Amino acid sequence: MAELLLELFSEEIPARMQAKAAADLQKLVTEALASNDVFGEAAKAFVTPRRLTLCITGLPVAQADRKEERKGPRVGAPEKALAGFLKSTGLTIEQCEQREDKKGSFYVAVMEKKGQPLPDLIAQIVPKVIRNFPWAKSMRWGNGTLRWVRPLQSILCVFDGEVVPFDVDGIVSGDTSKGHRFLAPESFSVRSFEDYEEKLSAHRVMLDAEDRAQHIWADAQSLAQAQGLELINDQALLKEVSGLIEWPTVFMGKIDDEFMSVPQEVLTSTMRANQKYFALRDPKTGALAPRFIVVSNIDPDDAGAAVINGNERVLRARFSDARFLWDEDKKNRLEDYLPKLEKVVFHAKLGTVAEKTTRISTLAGALAQITGADKALAEQAGALCKADLVSGMVFEFPELQGLMGQYYAKNDGLDVQVADAIAQHYQPQGPSDDVPTGGVALAVSLADKLDTLIGFWSIDEKPTGSKDPYALRRAALGIIRMILEGNLRAPLLDVFAKAGGAVPENENLLSFFGDRLKVHLRDKGTRHDLVDAVFALGGQDDLVLIVKRVEALSSFLDTDDGKNLLAGYKRAINILRAEEKKDGTAYQGTADASLFEDEAERALFAQIEEASREAGTAVGTEDFAAAMSALAKLRAPVDRFFEDVVVNAEDAGVRKNRLLLLSQIRSALGQVANFSKVEG
Repeated sequence: MAELLLELFSEEIPARMQAKAAADLQKLVTEALASNDVFGEAAKAFVTPRRLTLCITGLPVAQADRKEERKGPRVGAPEKALAGFLKSTGLTIEQCEQREDKKGSFYVAVMEKKGQPLPDLIAQIVPKVIRNFPWAKSMRWGNGTLRWVRPLQSILCVFDGEVVPFDVDGIVSGDTSKGHRFLAPESFSVRSFEDYEEKLSAHRVMLDAEDRAQHIWADAQSLAQAQGLELINDQALLKEVSGLIEWPTVFMGKIDDEFMSVPQEVLTSTMRANQKYFALRDPKTGALAPRFIVVSNIDPDDAGAAVINGNERVLRARFSDARFLWDEDKKNRLEDYLPKLEKVVFHAKLGTVAEKTTRISTLAGALAQITGADKALAEQAGALCKADLVSGMVFEFPELQGLMGQYYAKNDGLDVQVADAIAQHYQPQGPSDDVPTGGVALAVSLADKLDTLIGFWSIDEKPTGSKDPYALRRAALGIIRMILEGNLRAPLLDVFAKAGGAVPENENLLSFFGDRLKVHLRDKGTRHDLVDAVFALGGQDDLVLIVKRVEALSSFLDTDDGKNLLAGYKRAINILRAEEKKDGTAYQGTADASLFEDEAERALFAQIEEASREAGTAVGTEDFAAAMSALAKLRAPVDRFFEDVVVNAEDAGVRKNRLLLLSQIRSALGQVANFSKVEG
């Protein structure tokens, strides 16, 4: 068995594209080989800022001989069609087989194909992969036709120790690569992946991105611990930095004390976004420490003194700009920014951000009673929640929206609940994000998301398929989480009406929330059909009650009584449906006890009345577990009824009465859920 080693060496590949590019290279080459019935034992792709590498082990040295069948025209088809088929296969009519199908006889060409030496096949595959590589963005350079993410400089392609010869746009494949751009730029030749990896390391290149990340993190933690500090976890930044550097060396720099009065989120955003530095904190206080971690792509002789000094100087300039913005923004009160929002368009059909904040303020006040907030504070927070969008700091660092508003609100001496609501009203922004805490923050966050949903529903801009450009699904899930985690009694149709939604759109939006609730509960392990069973009752818009019903139903159906009663219910419903369809009428009402002929009928009738009464009382007090317990008493009489009684009696009156009795089972269970929606 043999090994294929492929390296595509170029100018720097953007870090954000590297992981996908490595996966694409592995996928494209292995799939192309597989389509030719060639399979290896293992394949692994690697990526550094300047190279994409693929190693496939356990490959055969040649492609196996193959048979290829091609279906041709029908026997008796026109000569022209037959001639074209024979020309494309290179066979004569005598060399073709005749086969039968439902439509008659047809010709089949069976062609023996000699397997190619694998280097020949690779020489065909790799150039196609390179020319058709799915970069999100690519460029063309010089006079060539090849497009690549950055200028492609060389191709290393070695199979079983020998070069696979081909060229792509004048770039001829070979067995040489290059080391680190600065530390060891000379070329070297290789014959295997083991040889390649060893020589790369000797030439100051760590091939594996995960190894680079682990090396950076371990060294950074060591430096932090030596100073009694804690490295702030930032895996996204770690992944990005490991994609910028082939030979990482870690150093610690110092932040001037004069900048530590600037909000720490501003400092960490500046370090992260502009300089790719890691932040540190004091584990005793949890505050940002006046230190930072920088990762260099060189290994200097002066123990990093020049690197540290240079980065400190750059950071000093960055922080000076940030402090200037902070000081300038504080000269205004938060409310002073509101007029500028009139010039910021939220959506062409939904008005400005100023108009949106007016709506948020009104709705937050209306929701205050539901969330337990002070109405005046909720209205004030709603009016100010978007004001920081036009501040200098948020213009420079958009990711700080809301958070800077909190700082400005505190600087203005506003109530801490208002400040916290401004900071939290964008939450939750994903399934792992926390929901807002405090009644005012909940009211403003709910109002913001509800206004967005009602607005886009009113202009018929709903999510379609996988497209959701305005993140409306995320907004709905955020509302669901806030209501459920806060145990808020907020009937959605009433809330939609408070937000100004029209009745037809509100019903449609409620259905959308039902779908989102299924997703939310399914992620927690709840069956979707149980949610359907509750929603099918109609008028179910209180999410807390819906979940209570679903949880009680789930627990009930896990018991033997629940499973058996469900089976009896479905038997009753199936009989009812069949007879209602045959008779052209719906059986609904109460059976006449005087027409009962069997003790099983009387026992079931009595138990239905008792269970319905108890279940109804329990539902009224929202004790759905007790309602299920009451309904569980129906199991035995339902089982006995179907054992002892023939529903379709010869006497029409008795038959109708028994069908009405079955309808009472449906009605009794229908107080807590529509059991016909339950699977199983």
